[in-house]
Amino acid sequence: MTSHSWRSLCNKKYQLSLRLFLFLNAVSAFFSFILPLYHVRAVTVPLCLLFGLSMGLLLWNWQFPRKKIHIPFVSILFGGLWAWHVAIKFAAIEPHDPTYLLIALLSVLFIGSIAFSNNIIAFTLHSLPVFLSCLWFTEGEYWLRMFYSFALPMAGIAIQNLIQSRNDTFARNLMYRLLEERETLNDLSMLDPLTGLYNRRGLQNKIDNLLALEGGVRYVLLLDIDHFKAYNDHYGHMMGDQALIRVSAAIRDAVRSRDIVARFGGEEFMVLLSSADLDRARMDAERIRQRVYDLKIPHMFNESVATNVTISIGIAPLMDEDIDAALDLADKALYEAKHQGRNNILVSGDLKIA
Repeated sequence: MTSHSWRSLCNKKYQLSLRLFLFLNAVSAFFSFILPLYHVRAVTVPLCLLFGLSMGLLLWNWQFPRKKIHIPFVSILFGGLWAWHVAIKFAAIEPHDPTYLLIALLSVLFIGSIAFSNNIIAFTLHSLPVFLSCLWFTEGEYWLRMFYSFALPMAGIAIQNLIQSRNDTFARNLMYRLLEERETLNDLSMLDPLTGLYNRRGLQNKIDNLLALEGGVRYVLLLDIDHFKAYNDHYGHMMGDQALIRVSAAIRDAVRSRDIVARFGGEEFMVLLSSADLDRARMDAERIRQRVYDLKIPHMFNESVATNVTISIGIAPLMDEDIDAALDLADKALYEAKHQGRNNILVSGDLKIA
């Protein structure tokens, strides 16, 4: 889940809370029309406004879900309308029965606690006008009950908010950790686990990004360790892996940080030089060849020939962003460099002369 997904989830919760609040107010106002308490049918102005505003805002929000409605303002507006209705209805009941006020308060608290179980501010703004109105009209003996009725859901919502806040914090931290681990895994999937260089997937990704940028001339270097199969056969694969690690480090250290170095396969490597002319490509290739030779990794090719690990290099220009064509030319130059005796460098352009 991204931060955008998290915001989308919060927005969905906001929309659900608002629509539930409007729906409950509309239903409550409707039943107040058809099933009045105490057989006193009081079709009041605030009750009509409550029903009309609830339905209107509900339809408007359904039509334009991206346009937010200010919940605190709507909460206190509806709370004021309910308080107005309760005052009119209570005045119409003869004799005045304080239990109506308690029932009315509980009805409003029910709406608020269902719709705003995660929003204590909206709950308070919606319930407070009715609570104060009921306190004003009730006899003293009901005050404690009303305080209790008002305080109990507030305490429950406060506890719910505290728990939800901790859960949200935990979920966000977990989400960020998962995103970081996903990025790490994505990076690792683009690296060769033995040498730490880019693998084929990572190379393709870097090439795509590089070619998307405007730049100068680029050259491809294709490198291969000479007689590496014989090295593995004589020294074993563990020593072969150590040789690969040392050679890859030498290649990486011999070029600039902006140049791309990848393990192309087995004992083969590729270097993509950016903003480099032919002289620079030759110079870098010679530096790589010398660095590898200077490692002085013993290599007994056979019983009569002992030497060090060396590499051969084929060089080709990257023209018209055609990486496949450049690799094909570099591979032919590499093959010819090996054919000419190994530990050698050859440019693809020299093949025509040869």
